[in-house]
Amino acid sequence: MNKITLLAAILLSAVSTQAQKVYATKTGQTAFNASSPIEKIAAVNNQTDSKFVADNGQVVFAVLIKGFKFENQLMEDHFNENYMESTKLPKADFKGYITNIKEVNFAKDGSYPVTLEGNLTLHGVTNKVSTSGTMKIAGGVPEMDGTFKVKLKDYNVTGLYIGEKIAPEVAITVKCKYQ
Repeated sequence: MNKITLLAAILLSAVSTQAQKVYATKTGQTAFNASSPIEKIAAVNNQTDSKFVADNGQVVFAVLIKGFKFENQLMEDHFNENYMESTKLPKADFKGYITNIKEVNFAKDGSYPVTLEGNLTLHGVTNKVSTSGTMKIAGGVPEMDGTFKVKLKDYNVTGLYIGEKIAPEVAITVKCKYQ
């Protein structure tokens, strides 16, 4: 009996040391600003799905395009139908890594600068992106935020007003509080 108990203890120990701490949220916020001097064009999506692996810094963000809400319903309709084609291309995602994850101390509350590198898929096109952001730790729980810019032409987003009423480069902000 003692041999079985010892073997079980060793196996449980091995499994627990290999377990990775995964944080997740389905209520992250992704916002974008494509405003020009002529018109304010901004929207927010409060249903960002994200997972983050603390051990290796792997991060995934996903948003449904139709989840972006505008102040103006007509603008939202044009965004979905004419620019993002959200029926045909319903989501955007980022898959990558925090390259300096070892610099984040999950045992100490504070704010840590982080660098993310990975692939952003938007409008059916995938491009490598790199950006900096901040990871805040409070009570061992991470919260991440950052802003980066994308050129609409790099993602084959076209339309009549891009460059006039719509900025050709869009600022995207992501904020996620994990559990």
